[in-house]
Amino acid sequence: MPTKILVIDDDVAITELMGMLLRTHGFEVITTNFGTEGIRLTAEKMPDVVLLDLMMPDQDGWQVCKSIRVFSNIPILILSAVNDPSIVASVLDAGADDFLVKPVPSGVLVAHIRKMVRQSDLVNNLNLNNNSQLVTHSHSLLP
Repeated sequence: MPTKILVIDDDVAITELMGMLLRTHGFEVITTNFGTEGIRLTAEKMPDVVLLDLMMPDQDGWQVCKSIRVFSNIPILILSAVNDPSIVASVLDAGADDFLVKPVPSGVLVAHIRKMVRQSDLVNNLNLNNNSQLVTHSHSLLP
C-alpha cells in the first residue's frame, strides 16, 4: 500500500507540482488549497504524512497544525518560504514534526517524508507491542 500524503497549500501551482512530484516517487497524493478542508481531509483520509504551508488566507499553518493535533498524531511537515528561527520554533511548538524552507530539492523532501513515515511506523509498532504485552500480562494474572 503506497504512503498517503496530504498537501495543504493555498497556491494551486504548488499543490499541482507537489502532486506530480510525489506521485513519481510512488506516493498516493491528496491536495487541497484550504486549511479548513485540510483539517477535514486529515480526519477523513488519515494520510501518513501532512505537508503544510504556513501562510494561507483561510487558516494559517499554525491553526491547521493545532487543529490536527487535537485528534491525530499524523506526522506534519511544514514547507514554508519563511526562514526565521523564531517562526520555525513557534510552529514546532504548535505540533509540527519537521520544517523545510521552500524551495526544497525534491530528493530532500522525499527523504524527509520517508524518515517521518519510518519514525511513525516505529512508534506505532512500539505502541502495538506495548498494548499486546499489557493484554498478555493481564491474562496471565487471571485464574
